Amino acid sequence: MTDTAAYPFTPVRAEFPFLATSGYGPPPAYLDNAATTQKPQPVLDAVLDFYTTANSNIGRGFYDLSRRATARYEEAREVVRRFVNAAHPDEIVFTRGTTDATNLLAETFARRLVGPGDNLVVSGMEHNSNLLPWRRLCERRGADLRIVSATAGTPVRPEDLAAALSRRTRLVAVTHVANVLGTVNPVRDLVRVAHERGVPVVVDGAQAVAHLPVDVRGIGADFYCFSGHKVYGPMGVGVLYGRRDLLADLPPYQVGGGTVKGVSHDSPVAYVPVPARLEAGTPDIAAAVGLAAALSWLDGLDRRAVRAHDADLVRYAVTTLTGVDGVRVVGDPTADPAGIVSIVVPGLHPYDVGGHLDQHGVAVRSGVHCASTFLDELGLLGTVRLSFAVYNTTEEIDRVAAALRTLRAGEWTTRFPDVRFR
Repeated sequence: MTDTAAYPFTPVRAEFPFLATSGYGPPPAYLDNAATTQKPQPVLDAVLDFYTTANSNIGRGFYDLSRRATARYEEAREVVRRFVNAAHPDEIVFTRGTTDATNLLAETFARRLVGPGDNLVVSGMEHNSNLLPWRRLCERRGADLRIVSATAGTPVRPEDLAAALSRRTRLVAVTHVANVLGTVNPVRDLVRVAHERGVPVVVDGAQAVAHLPVDVRGIGADFYCFSGHKVYGPMGVGVLYGRRDLLADLPPYQVGGGTVKGVSHDSPVAYVPVPARLEAGTPDIAAAVGLAAALSWLDGLDRRAVRAHDADLVRYAVTTLTGVDGVRVVGDPTADPAGIVSIVVPGLHPYDVGGHLDQHGVAVRSGVHCASTFLDELGLLGTVRLSFAVYNTTEEIDRVAAALRTLRAGEWTTRFPDVRFR
């Protein structure tokens, strides 16, 4: 067990009220951050402050309170722009999350590109949110969905992507960091390969933003998506970055209040420019403000230290857990650590493993992680995923190892050994 005094983020951990109590007893060792992160006090304060000092609808009120709410919302957009190094604030569209962003692109941008006989290319390690919107689009348009194999769980190689492209490829979609194994893809090189063929690229950054500095212009991505709740922000808000020239030409994803200049019963509808054209209705203003607070808070940390902390935890977890009889780490998370370690215990159902850890006060994710096609490629029923944040410690990993040493087969292993529910 390591010395807590040596833990570099002890003061940071104290900023998370959840970690002081779970509400029903001692807090768990929370190791499910790839699903959602806990929220630091500045984020909670920002959301509360909006509701107590500026709560009003945006954009349409000619009174001071509404103007203040609008200003807070647009200030949040500027914070996001700086965080991802976009060129203009109107390249930032607020969405409900990564899933919403990819569906928006499938129904607007890609829908106009794809026809019968065309194809889209995705990697074999994608989360369903960066797979199913494209699959559904292909089914509707008579196009093909091509998969770049990820059997080894290693990063997508530029040459393999190049081999999958053809003159009928209309779009590439790839994850920056894979949610099952934490594989970091060379997105800059993948974008370059696609652009050499004139193919636009959508990058799913949901698992990257909390761990890696993201520079959308450096990556060269045409579109980049992420969710607020995976980067210490509120649930229900996310970001779609898009190049200004591409966003400007998109039709509305949804129509309604805030998207039009004016409407009559017998004239064509005149829509407002983006990003408002893509943000129909009342957005979750407080969540956007909270997301901006989260990104500002994260930017206030030493990002190199955050990256080093991720690496330390990943390496410690691999060393510690492989020292437990019967435990196998899937893939090679130490190759380019991004805060995720997936394990299996051969002969035991992952739900039994996750349930046993829960009984010992450890919160992890068990199953297929919304990526059953990838687990099929790996030949696995599922995994038990540990995913880390800035507040996690090696002592929590020691708790996992201690619990695993008392692991026994449970009902899932004995009665449902091959069953997947999610």
